[in-house]
Amino acid sequence: MSTVFVLSADLEALIARALEASNTSAANAASVARALTQAEVDGQKGHGLSRAPSYAAQARAGKVDGHATPKFTRTRAATLMIDVANGFAYPALDLAISELPKIAAETGIAAAGFVRSHHFGVAGRHVERLAEDGLVALTVSNTPQAMAAWGGKRAVFGTNPIAFAAPRRDAPPLVIDMALSEVARGKIVTAAQKGEPIPLGWAVDKNGKPTTDAKAALAGTLVPAGGAKGAALALMVETLAVALTGANFAFEASSFLDAEGPPPGAGQLLIAIDPAGFAGAARFADRLAVLADAIAGDEGTRLPGLRRVALRGKAATTGVAVDAKLLAEVEALVAAR
Repeated sequence: MSTVFVLSADLEALIARALEASNTSAANAASVARALTQAEVDGQKGHGLSRAPSYAAQARAGKVDGHATPKFTRTRAATLMIDVANGFAYPALDLAISELPKIAAETGIAAAGFVRSHHFGVAGRHVERLAEDGLVALTVSNTPQAMAAWGGKRAVFGTNPIAFAAPRRDAPPLVIDMALSEVARGKIVTAAQKGEPIPLGWAVDKNGKPTTDAKAALAGTLVPAGGAKGAALALMVETLAVALTGANFAFEASSFLDAEGPPPGAGQLLIAIDPAGFAGAARFADRLAVLADAIAGDEGTRLPGLRRVALRGKAATTGVAVDAKLLAEVEALVAAR
C-alpha cells in the first residue's frame, strides 16, 4: 500500500467536491466531508475516505438523496423525531446537535430519534461534540444485518454501535465508542479493499466457519463482542434505535456499502444530559475527575478515547496519511463531473 500525506482541509475539500459531483448539494456534501475527514484524522479509516466512493455511488443512484433536508418535530418537551428523509445522516446529526443542548438546558435531559437514516459514521464523534458543549451524551444506531443472534446462523443484527461521552474539567472529553461485533464492519471493509487478511475470531463465512478472508467475512456474519452478552446488547440497540423510532430493523435494511436496492432506512437515538439538572455541573466534574485519576493512577491503564487526541495533534503537523490509490479514486470522481 502506498501512503501519501494530505492536509485535513484539503482532504475535506476534495471529499466535498467529489460528493457535489455525485448529485449531492453543497451543504450536505460539506457536512459529510467534515465527518469523513474527522474519521480519517482520528484513525477510524473504515468510516473515513474509504466511504466516499460508495457514498458517491449511492447518491448518483438515488439510494441516498444527496439533496435531502432533514426536518425535526418536537414530540414532547424533551424529545425530537428527526426525519433524515433518506439522505445522509450527518446533516441530520448536525441539526440534532444544534437543538439538543437548548432542550437539555430546559429539561435536564433531551433525546432525538432518527428515522429514514443512513450510515452515521464514527458514533463517538457525535457524542463528543455534545460533551464539548458540557453535556453527557449517549448514542446508539442499528446498521444493516451483519451479526446473528447468539446461537443462530442468520444475520438479524447489525454491528450496532454504542457511544458515550462526558465532559471533563481541563481535559478532552471522555469518549467510549464500540461496535457490538468483535470488530467494526468498517475495518473488514477496509481490509477487503486492500486485499489484506483479518484476524481469526472477527467473523465467520457464509457456512459459519471461522475465516481470515475479509471478503468471505463480508459474505458471512460477524462475531458478537463478548459472545451472548454482545448479542444481547445488539438486541437492546435494535429496540432503542428502531422500535422507538419506527426505522428498519437490521434484517430489513439495505447495505450501506453499495448502490443496490432501496434506501437502508436505518434508525438512531441520541441522548443529551445536562449535569446541571442532576447533582450540578461542578459536582459532576469533581466526581468524574476522582474516577479518572483512580484509573490513570493504576499503572498500565488509560482512559478510552485518548488515542484520537494524539492523532489529531499529529495530523495538524504532518497531515493525514491516506491510501494513494483510494485518494486517486476520489479525485477521479471530481474529474468525471
